[in-house]
Amino acid sequence: MDMTHTGEPDNADQVRREAQAWLRRLTSGEATQRDVEGFRRWQDGSPLHAQAFMEAKRLWKALDPAIGQMMAANPALLASHRQAGRRPVLARRAFLGAAASAAGVAGIAAVYPPLGLWAPVGEWNADFRTATGEQRSVALADGIDLTLNTQTRVQRQVAEGRTVGIDLLAGEAAVDMASSTRQAFGVVAGAGRSEAEAGRFEVRYLDGNACVTCIEGRVRVAHAMGARMLEAGQQLSYDAASLGKVAVVQPADVSAWRTGVLVFRQTPLARVVEEINRYRPGRVVLLAKRLNDREVSGRFAIAALDTVLVQIQRSYDLDARSLPGGVLLLS
Repeated sequence: MDMTHTGEPDNADQVRREAQAWLRRLTSGEATQRDVEGFRRWQDGSPLHAQAFMEAKRLWKALDPAIGQMMAANPALLASHRQAGRRPVLARRAFLGAAASAAGVAGIAAVYPPLGLWAPVGEWNADFRTATGEQRSVALADGIDLTLNTQTRVQRQVAEGRTVGIDLLAGEAAVDMASSTRQAFGVVAGAGRSEAEAGRFEVRYLDGNACVTCIEGRVRVAHAMGARMLEAGQQLSYDAASLGKVAVVQPADVSAWRTGVLVFRQTPLARVVEEINRYRPGRVVLLAKRLNDREVSGRFAIAALDTVLVQIQRSYDLDARSLPGGVLLLS
């Protein structure tokens, strides 16, 4: 498969179609190493390519609830899905254009879309990775320890034979540095770089949005829109185009995942469900959109998320329907 350009100007419609074609190919279950290399050349060929591919993934993700509804409302489709009894595989002909028509959604549903379960191809060459629900500790260098949260991919940065940082491709990582290291350690996440010489800090990078939290010591965050210095108990968010304001947070809440706990303080239910999906195999789909902004507070054990979902179901009088592959529909 070759969709590289020959130097001609990018056409928005053409680039969008190419992005969708790459997404279709890479999730078909038939992609080869040659396909992966071809995709990387295409993606690196123009900033428009990378942006179009991200938009294609966002569109796919946005369709998840609609697909779940169609499967729940179509007994034949649901029966076929159950009969398959395996992880969904995307057929080559699936996917749709930027305008998501009902026919397009039905076409995706008919071939069992992954409902957000697949890993982006750009993360395949990570040096360290964690699966859903997994946490991992890595001793990168003397005095520098790295803890990876669920669904995290990182690449090591090496200079003159020593590790000087990581690229956080996706997920969440905590950096613990001894005061005796006397060398800067950096974490690149999206459009920003966070750097410290001692202390503890955490970086979260999901769907193009990054969040840096200083737990102990000081952390410098550099971005095209400027630079900020974070003190202990401060947090900063950014994306490719903007740099947020420094906010005060509770470090213990931010780091609670390291002790097997998720802490929510007046967090919209939709965001709570999104967070649960990072730790739980399968996918929870909140179909009751009226509850998206309902605020949730509490401390939830990561090891007992199914119990938490039962509590949410009962608290909001929701109907729950389980599908193969750990998919749970809440309506």
